[in-house]
Amino acid sequence: MAGNQITSFIFINFVLGQAHSADYIYSAVMPQTVTALTGSCVQIPCTFSISNFEDKRKRAKSIYGIWLKNQSQYASKDSFIAFNSSENIIRGFKDIKMTGDLNERNCTTVFYNIMMNHSDRYYFRLEIEPVVFRATLDPNTADSSKTVKIIVRDSPQPPELKPSEPQYVMEESTVNLSCSAEAPCPTQPPNISWSNIPESASITTQLQDKPDKTQSVFSYMTFKASYTDHKKKITCTATYPRNMPNDSTVEGNIMLRVLFPPKETCIIITPSVGTNVTLTCKSKASPSNDLKYTWYKRGQETPIAWKKKINLTKTQTASYFCTAQNKHGKQSSEDVQLTDEGEFTQFKCKAQGHL
Repeated sequence: MAGNQITSFIFINFVLGQAHSADYIYSAVMPQTVTALTGSCVQIPCTFSISNFEDKRKRAKSIYGIWLKNQSQYASKDSFIAFNSSENIIRGFKDIKMTGDLNERNCTTVFYNIMMNHSDRYYFRLEIEPVVFRATLDPNTADSSKTVKIIVRDSPQPPELKPSEPQYVMEESTVNLSCSAEAPCPTQPPNISWSNIPESASITTQLQDKPDKTQSVFSYMTFKASYTDHKKKITCTATYPRNMPNDSTVEGNIMLRVLFPPKETCIIITPSVGTNVTLTCKSKASPSNDLKYTWYKRGQETPIAWKKKINLTKTQTASYFCTAQNKHGKQSSEDVQLTDEGEFTQFKCKAQGHL
């Protein structure tokens, strides 16, 4: 459930039968949109502010919170009261709980067992009784789009990985990756797991509040880049538990790009027809497109060739080695010895090609 949640300020100044005045200014702060997963729950973080609230609270016997679905008019025949804390009325939902303390201006509410038909706009109404303060959103004086809209999906959005694009990092440098998955249901947050991770990886995972007070699970991975991690695809998987036969799983991945000097440089010997043999210099390096190869005969300082492959006859008895070089460094291979019998010794090349 990636995507930005936009915090909206809902100004509500409709009071039952009373004229508008500064004494009845009422505002609520909550996300403009929350995204829920079928079979799970969704929490709407909510706070409100009322002029002279402490004085009103002292005069009140009780404070109630009400959530209206689709319609903001509380007294309208078309109004749908999804939740009323005064009588614990719950309609259209299996369960709704106001987890915030209204006496502390906190109207945070959790809607449980969300289904597709719960997608809609929801309006919060506050009642301080007896008849101290009653208010809900008046669409004639406020933008009706600035309401809480619950969007229900059958499957969650893939987790967000940062950096989102492959980045080149030097060997031995510290790499920091993060993976985040939205957690609309605080009692059933997603579980984040990593796969194909580097050996040196250290991982920490925690549930965090975002600026609009919705929550996400963040998992942070730190490791020291090795040349063996080059072109490794690391996967972050988010598994969402829900009240259905199957959990919902989504994933994201990123490809590592590690810069390093030649590694595992060695010589591959290929016998040819007749008395000829071919020596091939192999090496792993990144970048590999600028690799330069140089050949030497042991005992001679001057190179004998500047290419990847050389051809020899079995009569050219000597020890040979090659070097591979890119802009980050170079490495020499072990020697191979062409004997008087026309055979090579120390054939130990394990490289299967360069990266």
